[in-house]
Amino acid sequence: MQFIKRGTTGPAAAEVKSTLVTLGLIADTAAAEPAEDVLFDAMCELALREFQQARGLVVDGIVGPETWRSLVAARWRLGDRVLHRSVSEPMLGDDVRELQERLLEMGYDVGRADGIFGQRTETALRAFQREVGLAADGTVGPLTMRALRQLGRKVVGGRPQLLRESAMLYHAGPALSGKRVVIDPGHGGSDVGVVAEDGLLTWTESHLVYDLASRLEGRFSAIGVRADLTRGRDHERTGAERAALANTVGADLLISLHIDSNPNPLANGVATYHFGTGSGVSSTVGERLAGLVQREIVARTGMLDCHTHAKTWEMLRLTRMPAVQVELGYLSSPIDRPRLIDPAFRDTVAEAILIAVQRVFLPTEADVKTGSLDLSALQAMQFS
Repeated sequence: MQFIKRGTTGPAAAEVKSTLVTLGLIADTAAAEPAEDVLFDAMCELALREFQQARGLVVDGIVGPETWRSLVAARWRLGDRVLHRSVSEPMLGDDVRELQERLLEMGYDVGRADGIFGQRTETALRAFQREVGLAADGTVGPLTMRALRQLGRKVVGGRPQLLRESAMLYHAGPALSGKRVVIDPGHGGSDVGVVAEDGLLTWTESHLVYDLASRLEGRFSAIGVRADLTRGRDHERTGAERAALANTVGADLLISLHIDSNPNPLANGVATYHFGTGSGVSSTVGERLAGLVQREIVARTGMLDCHTHAKTWEMLRLTRMPAVQVELGYLSSPIDRPRLIDPAFRDTVAEAILIAVQRVFLPTEADVKTGSLDLSALQAMQFS
């Protein structure tokens, strides 16, 4: 699709501006103008940044594919249209997400509130309809909407997703041996980002994250964890394709690895992301894992702590298991670049992530201090 940013004119800019008006982010203009003359101006950019911030998107003021999908989804409110499951073209939108959140609040398992009307949403909806005496047709029509509005929460004492994911951790047990983790080297083979030389090799972002993923895969395998990579060294897949692969293998967790670049050489540091909508819906295990990964990396490397954040990116939203995305510094930074191209540094990061994954499965009373657990101690834990 065409990227839309400040200065863009034409029908695409007109459509985005119209959506921002519909969402109440900018005022409607009294005088209509031809679509080809509509300008995506500074006011539109500011409104778009506000939208991106609220939606857990990259706040860049540019309408790319993911921001466009979010804008389209935001047009719908629960009750605006009849909802049902379509296999060929799944229904997407904020109304679907509102339905999922409502069903979660009442104790029905829809999985993640991802705004996609899929099989689990239909199954949960049919269960709700049967319980309230409606025809279990899996369709949200007027009668189902009335029942949804009338009934209160069934799950109390904590967020439903927290209760469900906490139960999952409890039943999984503390040992890593036997678990399955998907490692996602985020940048694909066509990456043309900043390059760096270590005297022997020339590194791109995609090759560095693949190398880190391979080191992490080896460490997982050494303690009995089945580790799968979402791509080969020079292979490229979209975020949706990589998320689908993770779902297919039925992983317990997903770790997505990225290295950034920025025109500003002062940009540096590590940040970790988990699924969250900004409206209180989040992956609680993903949030906990993100915090552990962030703290272990910072403690072991001394990198600038850019903290953890909730986002709705595809790799975090579309995966069924808890997932985190690690942005491990900036190859464009004179501070981060020498570290990133150092194999010893990548070994340290791989060990930090491994320890964080182990800690997320430990019960609270058995958790350890950040930076205190090493690989030999971790291996002993698996077979004691």
